[in-house]
Amino acid sequence: MGVEMTAIHWIYVSFIALIIGFMVKKRDTTLVCIAGIFLIALTATGELTTSVMSIFTGFTYAISELLGTILVISIIVAMSKVLMDSKINDVMISPFTKIIRTPTLAYWTIGIVMMVISWFFWPSPAVALIGAVFLPVAIRVGLPALGVAIAMNLFGHGIALSGDFIIQAAPKLTADAAGLEVQEVVNASIPLVIVMGVVTTVAAFIFLKRDMKLGKLKVENNAYTDTSNDNETPNLLSNNVKRIFAIMIPVLFALDVWAMFQFNLTGGDATALVGGTSIFILIIITLFSHKNKGLEKTTSYLIDGFQFGFKVFGPVIPIAAFFYLGDSGFGTIIGDFLPEASNGIVNDLGVGLASIVPLTKEVGAITLTAVGAITGLDGSGFSGISLAGSIASLFSASIEGGAATLTALGQISAIWVGGGTLVPWALIPAAAICNVDPFELARKNLLPVTIGLVVTTIVAMFLL
Repeated sequence: MGVEMTAIHWIYVSFIALIIGFMVKKRDTTLVCIAGIFLIALTATGELTTSVMSIFTGFTYAISELLGTILVISIIVAMSKVLMDSKINDVMISPFTKIIRTPTLAYWTIGIVMMVISWFFWPSPAVALIGAVFLPVAIRVGLPALGVAIAMNLFGHGIALSGDFIIQAAPKLTADAAGLEVQEVVNASIPLVIVMGVVTTVAAFIFLKRDMKLGKLKVENNAYTDTSNDNETPNLLSNNVKRIFAIMIPVLFALDVWAMFQFNLTGGDATALVGGTSIFILIIITLFSHKNKGLEKTTSYLIDGFQFGFKVFGPVIPIAAFFYLGDSGFGTIIGDFLPEASNGIVNDLGVGLASIVPLTKEVGAITLTAVGAITGLDGSGFSGISLAGSIASLFSASIEGGAATLTALGQISAIWVGGGTLVPWALIPAAAICNVDPFELARKNLLPVTIGLVVTTIVAMFLL
């Protein structure tokens, strides 16, 4: 079980602590991440030239990994801009204004809808599907854009993804590693997912209301769906045409949902379907709205969208490049310089932690939560859950049972941390759709998620 810890591992851990410290102090982490990449590469290779090259290679790798998300966000933003200019968005959101009348209703409605859609199609396409519709409604009733991002983030990338009851990709990975049936892990995860979800979303809501009351969060139309200049925009379409498009757009996205279900499209495929549909909507509405200038305006909207996308992702690429070193990105960015038995820096750290703690039910639960959180730091949430499953299997042999509960606990911890609620680049979809700072969103999520993990770990102790 032992893993050789090298200077690379300790440097990586030290820079994680530095990055967290800078985030807590609300300072930028770009230079810290670049320094971390350079120092790790220099330690691994001993070559100055290769270490300098690794910084650029790391950026390239991060962009390639994030490119699908960058593109779909950029396209959604471009589509939303033409909806705003043509005032179709006003017609689309009018039914929801009758239902969502308070910030509280907005938070819980958006969260629950996000959770349900994410169960079937995973969170990234769900963010794109509901963001453009619900965001302006929420802002109009007094819920800040950051509050919308928190709701979509915690309910989608947190509750729905950590349980993954429908698609079952996560429990399949952890169950296989633990030598269990998938249904065993799913059943064991249900009470833990409920506890984690309720505690985290309620805590986040309480903190959100407190910040709003204290004036720390102002309700501003700072999202890309800003309609503050509506009166200055000429009517490009008649009311009847607006109504037709307002009906057509949800129908097209509903067909996307049907196609996802019918053809078993999930993850990147589902996101690509939503992105392609958004491009068609953008083209059709632009041609109808701007007529003879439609060709040029289509390009103009796409440029606006791409500018927005890369502006939002700019600060995220350096930190993503650093954390990708913790997983499979190390070989691509720096080369094959880790020990032969290594499974990646973060996985090695998880194994190392598990090998030095005494084995009791309480310590087993705490360790699985810690292992899940550590492996989640690479930002995928999924790369380390197999490790959580294998460690849960080893621990259960020592404490005589509880393998499914420990496996589910490690899975929940890894996905809540790395799947998109705490690691800034993993929660980019929700942050970008709402045009809020991903680092600020991560900070707002930190305390509620930490409280949730502590309570869930304690509950798991009683279930073992």
